[in-house]
Formats: sequence, C-alpha cells, structure tokens
Amino acid sequence: MEKVQEYNKANQDRYLEELLDLLRIPSISADPAYKKDVIKTAKEIAKALKKAGAENVEVCETKGYPIVYAEKIIDKKLPTILVYGHYDVQPPDPLDLWDSPPFEPVIKKTKNHPKGAIFARGACDDKGQLYMHVKAFEAMNKTRSLPCNVKFMIEGEEEVGSVNLGPFCKKNKKRLACDVVLVSDTSIISNKVPSITTGLRGLSYLEVEVTGANRDLHSGVYGGAVANPINVLSKMIASLHDKNNKIKIPGFYDDVEIISRADRKAMNEAPFNLNSYKRELKIKEVYGEKGYTTLERTSIRPTLDVNGIWGGYIGEGAKTVLPSKAYAKISMRLVPNQDPKKITKLFADHFKSIAPDGVTVKVHPHHGGNPAVTPTDSVEYQAAHLAMKETFGKDPIPQRSGGSIPIVSLFEEVLGVKSVLMGFGLDTDDIHSPNEHYGLFNYYKGIETIPYYYKHYAALKK
Repeated sequence: MEKVQEYNKANQDRYLEELLDLLRIPSISADPAYKKDVIKTAKEIAKALKKAGAENVEVCETKGYPIVYAEKIIDKKLPTILVYGHYDVQPPDPLDLWDSPPFEPVIKKTKNHPKGAIFARGACDDKGQLYMHVKAFEAMNKTRSLPCNVKFMIEGEEEVGSVNLGPFCKKNKKRLACDVVLVSDTSIISNKVPSITTGLRGLSYLEVEVTGANRDLHSGVYGGAVANPINVLSKMIASLHDKNNKIKIPGFYDDVEIISRADRKAMNEAPFNLNSYKRELKIKEVYGEKGYTTLERTSIRPTLDVNGIWGGYIGEGAKTVLPSKAYAKISMRLVPNQDPKKITKLFADHFKSIAPDGVTVKVHPHHGGNPAVTPTDSVEYQAAHLAMKETFGKDPIPQRSGGSIPIVSLFEEVLGVKSVLMGFGLDTDDIHSPNEHYGLFNYYKGIETIPYYYKHYAALKK
C-alpha cells in the first residue's frame, strides 16, 4: 500500500484534471439531444480504463446507451471484485439557479468543504465517485500491487432507470462472475464521521395525466362549468396524505418492514443535529410522517412525493385559459418487503378511483427498483469497514440511506452476489440539484481508501 499511496500523491493533480475533463461532457441520458455526448463519455471512460492497464476493454452496445466493460484477471484463484458505476448525469435544470455553468467545472471552498469542492453536474453523482475507482485501480496496477481480480461495468442509463442493464447482466452472467460488487454512489455522514450504506429504499416512479375538455377553453366563458384539470389534479394529489402525513393509498403499508424499538434507538444514535439540518436547508421546521424522527423518515419509512407538476399557460403575461390537460411526475420511495410493481398498481388503481367524473386520468409507469439491505457480518462488508477505519482513523458507522439504487437488487438476483456501498459524497453535495459539487478531500480520500478495500478483502477471503 505504501507504493500505491506514493503513486496517488504524485499524480493527484493529473487525477483532478482528468476528472474535470470528464465533467465537461454533458452526458444527460434523459435528453436525446445529448446522445452524442453520452456516447462520447462512454468512449472516454473506456480510454481511461485502457490507460490504467485494464484488459478486454469494450464499449458494449445495448438497445439504449452503451455499457463499458473492462477487466484485469491476475489469478483465477483470487477473489474478483466487480466495480459498478454510471457515467450519465441528471439534467441540470433549472439553469438559472446555478452559480456557474453546470458543465464548466469550477473549484470553490465551502463550509463543508474547506479544502475546496468541484462544482459541476455529475461531480458527485457519479462521475467523481466512479473515477475514484479508475484511478485507484491505476495506482494498484502501475505499482504491481493489485491483490484481487477486478472487473468494471460502467453504464450510461442509471439516471433513467437502467432499463438495459438487466438484459446485459443476464446475457453476460458468466463474463460478470464475481465475489462482490463494489459501488461508490452513496454518501458518508461527514468528512469527520465515516459511514457505510447498509440499506437503500426502493422506487416506484410514474407520471399522471388528467384531461378535462377536448381543448383549452376561455376561463371566463367556461370557468365554473367545466372541470379544470389543474384544480382537480391539485386536489387529488393533496388527498394522497392524511393530516399526519401518512399515505392514504389502500394497502400501501401492508408489506412495510417493522423495525424494532432497539434498532430505531440505535439508528438515532448516529451523529445528527436537527438545528444544523434546518439551518443548512434554510427551513423553519422539518416535515413528515408523525411519530418518526428525521433520520427514520429518510431511511426506514416509505414516501410519496410530487417531483414536477405542470399544465396550462406559464409564459409571460396573462392568458385566461382553462387548460385541457394537467400533468405531474410522482415518485414513491419504498422500504424492505415493498414490491415496486405492486405499489405502482395500487397507486394507479387508487388515483383513477378518486378522479371526479368531469375528467379522465392516465397513469404512465416509468422506472422502479426494489429496496436492498446489506448484511454487516459478511467479509465483503468487513473489508469496507477495515478500509475506511484505516484511512479515516475511526470505525465507520453502518447507515441506511434514503436513496435508491435499483441495480443492487438486480445484481443479487442475476449474479448471486451482494453489493458493498462504499460512497464518499456528502448529503449536502446537492446531487440532482443546481450547484452539485464534490469535495476534493472526498475525491482523494476515495482514491486512497479503495486500494485498502482490495487489500482487506483479499486477506479475509483466504
């Protein structure tokens, strides 16, 4: 490890410049206008892996965006780590809320990142965290210190549901055979308090469409006599929660995992300051399901949120229109035992049932994923624990995350292996939001820590 860390230190500036170049490419998978940029990013990742010393590097075509595969097999008797990441990014909208252009990375100091942070779309999610693995592999390979076999599978559709990853994994099951999947697409509690994600919520994501009359109408001539889809949609959405912020869809909670009082108590012992949380977000009070703490609401409880709502006239000036249609995008975060397909159907059936006769409703399911829990008593997890302890100087805290990475359950189902979620971002890094950023400390700490994961995993698997 000494040679590896010396190599890392000597190449820090280059590591940063390479990441900045990668962040300049707008690989927005949700927008077809950026198709060339997404494909270009895949090729750049392949090029970087090849330069780092990976073999059998291939940009594999799918029905959507390509998956980059690479490997370095040093001894078939040794354990194999499969590194997963994604090179696509979220759309940067709304652009006017960015302090600097989203694809022109800049480095600025912040309260949480006094050593500086990279501000750019994809800096933390997931280009910065993915690239840590490429550079850590390079350092181990160039210094002949690689203690395990390694494979890479880097996709370009994570932000749009990974629809082609499942078929790819099934088709390439033998090629992807491994002992563990290592993922860095999560966060730590703080730069002084390391943590490892041990649970992820599932996801059901859909779009609703409410239609009234067959065309937009004059609000003076028809207003009060014909249903306004925006008014109706707003009332329907408002009815989805009760006064205690519990979701009112029949059957929604039937399969929710019940967490013991002891486990809930342990969960709330994690470092968390509610006042700091509110100050950071500039809110007067938190909001959520009654009877649960903020840490519980964001990890062990399911949610239903409107991600976007639109309809009618939103241009400059006034237009007295009664719109024909209104739309909303809705996501539901799910907890262990909840099936996203079942929840999607429950939502669709309920939403249609509460619509008044003056409108028609359509529900369009998008993507989803199952919840996942990682056991903390496995050698896979213990290797991550030891690696972080070595570089942070203290034991990492196991922590459930409120986010979703649907592919984790896919890997277990298809490849028959567990995933270790060893991320280095912070919850305050504004992923999916304007001014996304990733700390330089976190980027370099990840590159420093990953080789120790290989070292400890190889030792524990003997």
